[in-house]
Amino acid sequence: MSERTLDTSDIDQYLGKPVDSSPLREPIANNDIRRWAHAMHYPNLLHFDPAFSAASRFGKLVAPQSFPIAADDGHGAAPACVGMIPDSHLLFGGDEWWFYEPRVFAGDIISNERIPFDYVVKQTSFAGPTCFQRGDNFYRNQNGELVAKQRSTSIRYSAHAGGENVNLDDAEEPVWSDEEIAALEERKFTWIQMLHDLGHKERWWDDVKVGDQLPERVFGPHSVASFTTEWRAYIVNTWGTIDLRKNDLEALGFTKEMAGYENDPDMQLINPELTDGAYYGPSRGHLFPRWARKIGMPRSYGYGASMGAWVTDYLAGWAGEHGMVVHSIANYRGPALAGDITIQTAEVVDKLVDETGRHMVQVKHKMANQKGVTMCTATAEIQLPKKPV
Repeated sequence: MSERTLDTSDIDQYLGKPVDSSPLREPIANNDIRRWAHAMHYPNLLHFDPAFSAASRFGKLVAPQSFPIAADDGHGAAPACVGMIPDSHLLFGGDEWWFYEPRVFAGDIISNERIPFDYVVKQTSFAGPTCFQRGDNFYRNQNGELVAKQRSTSIRYSAHAGGENVNLDDAEEPVWSDEEIAALEERKFTWIQMLHDLGHKERWWDDVKVGDQLPERVFGPHSVASFTTEWRAYIVNTWGTIDLRKNDLEALGFTKEMAGYENDPDMQLINPELTDGAYYGPSRGHLFPRWARKIGMPRSYGYGASMGAWVTDYLAGWAGEHGMVVHSIANYRGPALAGDITIQTAEVVDKLVDETGRHMVQVKHKMANQKGVTMCTATAEIQLPKKPV
């Protein structure tokens, strides 16, 4: 392979300056929240069952902490991929989240202020010179209250390098027998049972010990059907839900054959199938193996933003309705591939009281597939209630 360079000079003009975002046309609805919990494989009654949520401390259906990204038109990646890099592809590389007290309910309107942050170019075995670009998303409700901040990382690389490095030996999906599926369902229910057992009770900070292992969470096998369910839960991907701003993907450096009309507001009024990313545009590689291989993936693969949500949901579900994830930082090592399962584990590594008096635990998290291949690592701080004296 000849030596390549990556021209990132166009990015500089955008750093530190707000970039356009596309606002929601209607307030969040309960079914937006339910659809998100469903798509993220998160069977927490707090987010979809009227009776359970009415008996909670919130008194009504509440969105998962992971929900704000569902209200963005770029899956949180937009401020991390501004600027022209000629003939490039992009993957979501990870994100850092800060969560604040306001929660999201039906009737809220979530807006996002997006500000490109920085970038660095490194040599990688996958694609040679690779740009790791970061951008900030500030999610606020209709009262101007900051709900969450996300610093996302995109990985941008030569389109030719991605296609050259695809491993076709891994192009076939694994086949699961009926017995294996039955065993898998039993294994999945361990974590679901934890959610039911905790219910409306507190998980007290006092009772958690360093070295405690969080219950394993398992879901999958992933499929084109499950990836499509995830895709449709991002509100922008339902036609007409967001007042789209003009987004010229070729101006970001995507190859012409991949760019298409994704999120193009003019084309949406003519032929919306060309615009929602499922069938055309750079996102179609998630659902169609032929296009996945053009960017270096052996078969259909999951969404980086969903992976970030899985981290948050796993930790928030363990914390319960009286706790919350305060901060997390996740690095994505590889996506969920069609046919694979996802396994999440975590360990409590520290207990602390911050400068504001909040009682928190720190956890180390790992996400892997059935082969033990690491998909994501993360560190997070989780606030838990302290027993009253």
